[in-house]
Amino acid sequence: MSARRRERDHGRETDPTGREAGESAATPEPAETAGLDRPMSLDEIRASYDEYADWLHRFERIERLVTGRYRRERFGDVGGRVLDVACGTGTNAEYLPESVEYVGVDISGEMLAKARDRLDRLGIDGDLYRMDAQDLDFDDGAFDAVLSALSTCTFPDPVAALGEMDRVRAPGGTIRLVEHGRSDVGIIARYQDWRSDAHYANAGCRWTQEPRRIVARAGLDPVDVTTGLFGTITTFEL
Repeated sequence: MSARRRERDHGRETDPTGREAGESAATPEPAETAGLDRPMSLDEIRASYDEYADWLHRFERIERLVTGRYRRERFGDVGGRVLDVACGTGTNAEYLPESVEYVGVDISGEMLAKARDRLDRLGIDGDLYRMDAQDLDFDDGAFDAVLSALSTCTFPDPVAALGEMDRVRAPGGTIRLVEHGRSDVGIIARYQDWRSDAHYANAGCRWTQEPRRIVARAGLDPVDVTTGLFGTITTFEL
């Protein structure tokens, strides 16, 4: 890949763990926080994922078994300059064509450090930035493809984040999402409902969200939508 190796925080040079602060929390829509006493701020979400970075890295093989096929099917044919929003430990990079110019952003510096390790291991010479997905520091139309996986559940305002993905997508470009939400199997859905508040408090994740509804509220028109894993996984081409 031709991209230079950099880690930046909103355009400022930073260390690989992205310790510099600078983002402000956005207020989520009430409909996206139903059942929650208080939505997490951006700083709280960052702290949570800084803490869980090592754990997520250790369980990447299990995660690959669960979501790998969905990422491969949805992300495997993108091209050009690609933005990976909420890239985490860089998992999505494994499913992209070698020819893409990879750029990843995440709110957690610890996640970005793991992502850098993964990119180095894969031989991907991509760029990583610590950045708020709801306020992307890129020009309009800067990317041929924008993708994200299992992320809208964590954004304080997922509609704003999707709006930013749309803004930085080039004319004729694509947005690809792999998201999770409330199951369409009754017993699984009831368990998710029972544990939803505790799960959000522990991990900052709204696992009973409705991805189709969020995409619709963002005003984005799906080209293709698939579901799987008892209705808990929904993937989009927008």
